[in-house]
Amino acid sequence: MLGSWIETGDILVASESSYAPEDRLLRAILGIQVSTSKETSLRLPIGGRGRVIDVRWIHRKGNPERIRVYISQKREIKVGDKVAGRHGNKGLISQILSRQDMPYLQDGTPVDMVFNPLGVPSRMNVGQIFECSLGLAGDLLKKHYRIGPFDERYEQEASRKLVFSEFYSASKQTKNPWVFEPEYPGKSRIFDGRTGDLFEQPVLIGNGHYALVTQQPLRGRAKQGGQRVGEMEKSDHIRARQEVLGATIIGATVPNPEGAPESFRLLVRELRSLSLELNHFLVSERTSR
Repeated sequence: MLGSWIETGDILVASESSYAPEDRLLRAILGIQVSTSKETSLRLPIGGRGRVIDVRWIHRKGNPERIRVYISQKREIKVGDKVAGRHGNKGLISQILSRQDMPYLQDGTPVDMVFNPLGVPSRMNVGQIFECSLGLAGDLLKKHYRIGPFDERYEQEASRKLVFSEFYSASKQTKNPWVFEPEYPGKSRIFDGRTGDLFEQPVLIGNGHYALVTQQPLRGRAKQGGQRVGEMEKSDHIRARQEVLGATIIGATVPNPEGAPESFRLLVRELRSLSLELNHFLVSERTSR
């Protein structure tokens, strides 16, 4: 229901699925009394909580029906969070300062985020510079822009001309000369919030679109995160599953691993590197008697 508050483990989409034919056959052979269907409801994963803001049913011819549930979450940013823009620019939050310690503009407005300038030439995404500069001009002029990619297919230096002309208009309309400085257009002199002194060099400032990346896969089994499985592990799992499934179907004994586990053999090798010899032997039911 729209507007409902949900917590971890709450059902988002209730559904039931029937067992596969081979699963029903195995349960009949093993004598397991179960129902003909199993619950496959979509639940809110661990760590999630929020309010349902939208539910959409997607119907496509030839494809199964899809249900999308949109959940609004309010989170406080913290050290270690990853943020990303729309030009491939991303970074981690390394430090959080109080508002009065952040650098501020000549009109007293503090900045929200400070970025490393080396992230622009390394990724060669100059579009983020034009975007944040045009965003500052639009914020001062109370205007919205709908433009295509920042490229020069219309004329030479088209992006630069657009941004600088809007900066000039914003400087005239707001009567703030610091918005457009002819000596260093697009940049401004800002103050250090901790000392109140001017920075030595002018700095590019602007309004850019950044979003918190929330779709990163979790690590660790406790958080139900993904674990890496290599090529050798994959092949070994396939072989082991075939042996176990074959033994289960024909009613034979599930085969045990031959010899000592590989982890124990690794321990023996490490002890030998320390000049320690470990003699071991396998004890079975026959030898124990």
